[in-house]
Amino acid sequence: MRQEMLRSWSRFGTKFLPFADAASESLPLSRLLRLSLFQISVGMALVLMIGTLTRVMIVELHVSATLVGLMISLPLVFAPLRALIGFRSDHHRSALGWRRVPYIWMGTMVQFGGLSIMPFALLVLSGMGHASHAPAWVGQVAAAVAFLLVGAGLHTTQTVGLALATDLAPPESRPKVVGLMYVMLLLGMMGSAVLFGLALAEFSPGRLIRVIQAAAVLTLVLNTIALWKQESRSRMNRPAEQSAPDFRATWQLYCSGEQATRRLLAIGLGTMAFTMEDVLLEPYGGEILRLTVGETTLLTATLAIGGLFGFALASRVLSRGMDPLRLAALGALAGLPAFAMVILAAPTGVATLFGVGTLLIGFGAGLFGHGTLTATMNLAPKTHSGLALGAWGAVQATGAGIAIALGGILRDLAAMVGGSTFGYTFVYALEIVLLVITIIAIRPLIGSDSAEANLSNNKRV
Repeated sequence: MRQEMLRSWSRFGTKFLPFADAASESLPLSRLLRLSLFQISVGMALVLMIGTLTRVMIVELHVSATLVGLMISLPLVFAPLRALIGFRSDHHRSALGWRRVPYIWMGTMVQFGGLSIMPFALLVLSGMGHASHAPAWVGQVAAAVAFLLVGAGLHTTQTVGLALATDLAPPESRPKVVGLMYVMLLLGMMGSAVLFGLALAEFSPGRLIRVIQAAAVLTLVLNTIALWKQESRSRMNRPAEQSAPDFRATWQLYCSGEQATRRLLAIGLGTMAFTMEDVLLEPYGGEILRLTVGETTLLTATLAIGGLFGFALASRVLSRGMDPLRLAALGALAGLPAFAMVILAAPTGVATLFGVGTLLIGFGAGLFGHGTLTATMNLAPKTHSGLALGAWGAVQATGAGIAIALGGILRDLAAMVGGSTFGYTFVYALEIVLLVITIIAIRPLIGSDSAEANLSNNKRV
């Protein structure tokens, strides 16, 4: 009787929890969940920089919006380096016999250092209290260094962490492992957003220091737990006399095929299409649809919930053998009616239409992101998985950063011509165009990933 109950609960968990069967004999669920903790620290840093500190710097610290925008964009400087970071971790040799662990630990310490000095740098930047006597350039330089360190750390940690997950997961369970990793990222972002909001509800410089430095300590703790006994030590990874392969030659070889270039182009276009509205989501709801602050905050949560549904469905269908690039194309296709609903919400004044459209945008983005990342993991040669995942991350992060910046700029320019509503409508219509171009770019790739993966396996043998 007891055994039957255990089997029933096991079937229940596998059926209703999409990532319960992401584990395998070589990668148990407890170990997989522990590894995914690095995504929570990355999500926490992203929310802190893009969300919480943006509001604190502009409202409480009275820093100019232009300077805030420049600070927030600084971490994008390191986004194109993700491919190089992944490549270095592929071929790293250390006396301890590790490849990935030294890079993840280095990224953790750099991120920890940036968060440690960030609150003091921001107070000097704002000129509050005793910091008012410091020259303006001191605060600007200190804040820039802090944001650069956090950006470099999180890009390094996430790139090499995903490469380590690829090393540990068997090919058949990789789609669910990808889904679990990104669900943990979203959970980390949502949870930290709530906690930061509660902690800074009554703002004071001392509380800002404590909150950010608590995030620094938590980053160190989470990533240490995530790394513990994950990567096996190997004599093959110890220092040797032969030099590592040249990055430029390896990168040219990786991009030599037409499919690789087209795949990266599709990833960049699709990412831009889904993220250009990020900076406009809540302003659109407040300015055009007259929603309250609480209601617009729910929109961000709705977007994240749609992403969770997208990741859950993607993990299920990909584990059953669906082409990941076909799924990515379906995600882009789902974005077309989603953005159309958002556009129609303004002339009709129906806020529900806006909410449903926002949910579908998150859903389509989840399908697209999961599909492209799974395709990248499947096609990555075993010796160059870090390079492949770094390239995916570099294109995605760079595309997202450019899209967010363009979204605000194009909205303002269009609003000068036709008013506020036209400004938002113009950007959302442009995202529809980008999605159509993305579908056109992906279409020739559908069905080619299996053949390429088999070719890579044959080369390995």
